Amino acid sequence: MRKSWWKIIAVILVAYTIIAGFLLEAPRLVILNETIRAMHFHVPMWFGMVIMLTASAIFSIRYLRTGNLKFDIYAVELVNISILFGVLGLATGMVWANFTWGEFWSGDPKQNASAIGMLIYLAYILLRNSIADRQQKAKISSVYNIFAYAALIPLLFILPRLTDSLHPGNGGNPGFNAYELDGRLRMVFYPAVIGWSLLGLWMAELRIRLNFIKSKLNEDL
Repeated sequence: MRKSWWKIIAVILVAYTIIAGFLLEAPRLVILNETIRAMHFHVPMWFGMVIMLTASAIFSIRYLRTGNLKFDIYAVELVNISILFGVLGLATGMVWANFTWGEFWSGDPKQNASAIGMLIYLAYILLRNSIADRQQKAKISSVYNIFAYAALIPLLFILPRLTDSLHPGNGGNPGFNAYELDGRLRMVFYPAVIGWSLLGLWMAELRIRLNFIKSKLNEDL
């Protein structure tokens, strides 16, 4: 029970996010109107993705330092769930963009950078699947994972700020605070960030356990 308290919190917060995100009153902002509710799903999923990718890069570094294969398993499974969150983040962002910008994909720098980031990590999965030797797979993919993370941060948080972008806080646009991210939004948004992040870590934990079970079965065979 002690080990499960954070999972209970994840379920409660995600359930609260879904219910409150759709039913609680939202501020009537220019252009955004009701579509501001997408923020409770789109942005927190990207927060969760970045948190998990950060942890994955750390585990890849730990593998390279120790040679312990369990750290490589942690790294790859965190990437797997991060890709899922990234795809969901792109999908919810496209729906939001269609209502606010008039089209699902407008070639916005942050949209393009996000898609490139996902392709980089999909290439990481393909790279792993192309190598048969377990130790070689872990070493090469760990190095790739570290460089992928080093490329992702500028793609998402630096380059969009250097050019024109429709996203708030990028390309000279003011951030959401300037658009009155008031208490009605904050009381859902912050729990959503925590809830979706914890849910992602829970999903990664389940995949890690399954991976360990499969590894043990292969050893027994």
